[in-house]
Amino acid sequence: MDFLNAIVALANYVLIPATAYGAQLALGALGVTLIYGILRFSNFAHGDTMAFGTMVTILFTWWFQSMGLHFGPLPTALLALPFGIAVTAVLLLGTDRLVFRFYRKKKSDPVILTIVSLGVMFIYNGLVRFVIGVGDQQFLDGERFVISARGFKDATGLDEALALKTTQVLTVVVAVLVVGALFWFLNRTRTGKSMRAFSDNEDLALLSGINPDKVVAVTWIIVAGLVTVAGVLYGLDKSFKPFTYFQLLLPIFAAAIVGGLGNPLGAIAGGFVIAFSEVTITYAWKKVVTYILPDSLAPDGLVQLLTTDYKFAVSFVILIIVLLFRPTGIFKGQSA
Repeated sequence: MDFLNAIVALANYVLIPATAYGAQLALGALGVTLIYGILRFSNFAHGDTMAFGTMVTILFTWWFQSMGLHFGPLPTALLALPFGIAVTAVLLLGTDRLVFRFYRKKKSDPVILTIVSLGVMFIYNGLVRFVIGVGDQQFLDGERFVISARGFKDATGLDEALALKTTQVLTVVVAVLVVGALFWFLNRTRTGKSMRAFSDNEDLALLSGINPDKVVAVTWIIVAGLVTVAGVLYGLDKSFKPFTYFQLLLPIFAAAIVGGLGNPLGAIAGGFVIAFSEVTITYAWKKVVTYILPDSLAPDGLVQLLTTDYKFAVSFVILIIVLLFRPTGIFKGQSA
């Protein structure tokens, strides 16, 4: 019985949260890797683009809710999500035309575009804070739990309770659908194949008649979809706060680099590596260990390597290690 309690505690506090968080990071890292692989620069405005897309979705969600429009047991934010993606796509396309396109035409070094993206980041950050404020925003409605703690205890008779949130299930399901659609698009459609060709060899792609402006535009639209979906899922699962999305830039970049910058499969793998590393290292293992070990060997302390305040430090350390010893990442992407 104690072993089952340990398994439930492990699933409740480590496996399920890390899986949901990993799916969110994977979607964000896919956006980073697409920009790096096709547009050839690291976009530091990525986290604040995610915040912008989530903010627009929240505003539409509140509007729908004020009109009495709901989505049954599912969050109303899912109805607002396409509008958030559309507005974010317009923002990114406008930013590219007004800012990045100038440096791209001049064939500026990637480091110049990266520095420019820092300026864009501050503009996006200020815009989001000005519109929606700096505090936590809750926008979740519908059913809160697929499995409630009390229902699980009553059904199993265990001391530990398993609570499975609707947002956690939703995160994994939506992430699988989005990733599947993206890989189908990149591998099966003519535009997707053009993007892959442009990423592999830009000069040869241009000689083949591929329109670079179309490739760039489609890339930004896909990135808008990825970051908005990732941001909304993260906000539903936790809460929305602009500064948190700025902080998410570190684990998202770490995920992209760990998996192999420029490699979509690597971005997905990297997202889960970072998520499980952060959660397992900052989790207090006392409860799980106490269930497994005899009473005489039960630990007095929390059995916690780092507090949750240092969660993002885990991403930073992993990022440094990968850059030092395997800069091409797990799946051998382009060197960071």
